[in-house]
Amino acid sequence: MEINTSRFGCVQIEPDDILLFSNGLLAFEDYRHWVLLADPNNPAVAWLQSLSDPEVALPMVSPRRFVPSYQVRIARGQLTPLELAALDQAFVLTILGKYQGQVTVNLKAPVIINLDRRIGRQVVTSDEQPVQMRLPSEALPLRKSA
Repeated sequence: MEINTSRFGCVQIEPDDILLFSNGLLAFEDYRHWVLLADPNNPAVAWLQSLSDPEVALPMVSPRRFVPSYQVRIARGQLTPLELAALDQAFVLTILGKYQGQVTVNLKAPVIINLDRRIGRQVVTSDEQPVQMRLPSEALPLRKSA
């Protein structure tokens, strides 16, 4: 199937590539169907592209790339909708952003995906984590459209 995106033009995806976020994402609660797309210019970045709106794509990275000891601390009940058979099935990503001209990563509200079941969910951690942890400028340069 083909989807239209504002960043990558028309992209071929398989129906099995579609991720369901039954509650949407923070600020995008009505957008339930997404797909992860590789960034051709930066292998560390994936884009969570909305299938509802070609203009909506969120840059994502593995939080452990920048904080090797990062752990998601949430109530176990928050994982129930993900239908994980084991906790190691959880694929964790964090959203990149920009704040005052610097690239940041949101460690407070990670996205957890069960890749086997194609189900995702954004959670808010119960511990103190930064919403905008600044990254060194050389760590992950983003295109201006990010």
